[in-house]
Amino acid sequence: MSRIHNRLSAMLGERRWTQKDLARKTGIRPTTIGEMYHELATQIKFTHLVRICDALGCEISDLLYIDHDAPEEDSGSDTDK
Repeated sequence: MSRIHNRLSAMLGERRWTQKDLARKTGIRPTTIGEMYHELATQIKFTHLVRICDALGCEISDLLYIDHDAPEEDSGSDTDK
């Protein structure tokens, strides 16, 4: 199953920015930045992607990528056992 990942952590590290720095520059809530940074977000608003890319001076394709070889995620359901 394919999975979308982001390079936000690496991109902030390259710039020596904190999550708080990015939140200030974009006006996006720090919690939302944190969820994306730690790859916990299950959805991302297009407007947030645009703000993040504008702040980082990058394209969306620099920020996001698809891992076509990602293992299936455990749904947490015990019905298969």
